[in-house]
Amino acid sequence: MTASGCCFQAYLFTTALLPLCFSVCQLWRECSRRLLRTRQSFAWVSTAESSSSSNHALVQALEEELEKVQVLPQTVFYIADAETFSGHEEHCHGQKKARRRNSKETAIALEKLLPKRCQVLGLVTPGIVVTPTGSRSGRPLEIEDGEAGFALLFPKIDGVKIQTFHFFKDPKSKVVDESQFAEAGLKNNPDLRVVLLFGYNTWKSGATRFLHQIVNRLNEKSIILAGGHVDSFTSLTSENNSQAADSCGVVGLTFSGPQIQSATVLLDQDVVNEKTAEAAMQRLKAASIPERNTVGFMFACVGRGYQHYKSKRNLEADAFRKFFPTVPLFGFFGHGEIGCDRIVTGNFILRECNNVKDDLLHGYTTVMTLIHLG
Repeated sequence: MTASGCCFQAYLFTTALLPLCFSVCQLWRECSRRLLRTRQSFAWVSTAESSSSSNHALVQALEEELEKVQVLPQTVFYIADAETFSGHEEHCHGQKKARRRNSKETAIALEKLLPKRCQVLGLVTPGIVVTPTGSRSGRPLEIEDGEAGFALLFPKIDGVKIQTFHFFKDPKSKVVDESQFAEAGLKNNPDLRVVLLFGYNTWKSGATRFLHQIVNRLNEKSIILAGGHVDSFTSLTSENNSQAADSCGVVGLTFSGPQIQSATVLLDQDVVNEKTAEAAMQRLKAASIPERNTVGFMFACVGRGYQHYKSKRNLEADAFRKFFPTVPLFGFFGHGEIGCDRIVTGNFILRECNNVKDDLLHGYTTVMTLIHLG
């Protein structure tokens, strides 16, 4: 065969392979995109059982499960029950030891398991709401008594920015500096969509006025605001300041990004049974928030739960699961709630129930929240 003939055959062979190579490249590109999307989805570790070690059950669960998580967390948000996270007393032959579990020591043990550069917000509350580890469709549990906790692990997500913030009441200053709001992404931030906000030591003098000062500023914004009052914050990476811990203050997370969608509903004192709880979930469902890559939060008063629903346990979490079968739910029972009926829709315009400011601070209620991360 002549050289020209060989070249012609090689040309024909190469031409025939081009469509196949193109298809293979497309397949690999789609596979890589799917893998990237998977790695940009949040994960979590949770526990609703007592620890078999001296550490809190959440620390033990993270030790066992963290290596299985296929995301490198950039932000970690954890909540544990107050009684056993910081108030557990060890027993020995029926005698109580003098040493109690220390919340700071527990927080150190927990945060040593996490990547050094990730930002962490940790809270301690009277009761916990958790979804079992790894099961988006698992039954969420309202743990009103006993050892429990969860850690939400948020990786770096394209188009989404999550920031922690911390304001505390400084006796030398009556107002929060505007620069602090800007640093936290709460001011001059057109992409701000959601603020989870938690007041601590709210029983102290001046705490209510300070909380109103923060919330009223945020109520002017076209954002979702949800949260409640907690016992304390334990995170060592927010602001390890003894004055802040001894004072009253506010900690939280901001979620910014044009792709974020969110909605909240308030279950007030008129929600007293399964029927009225499901009616509230129908309002949340009507917001049409996508369920994929969406996390649910439940911030409830310690006076609700089985005491409010005539000894029927898990009623609100079960109502949520009925309408959102694949959205994991997390949260707590606390000493006050923050939120109202609000929706940030697909075109990112806030719809409010009326033209006046919504009342955001409540008691004896539950705030249900959805956050879709795109």
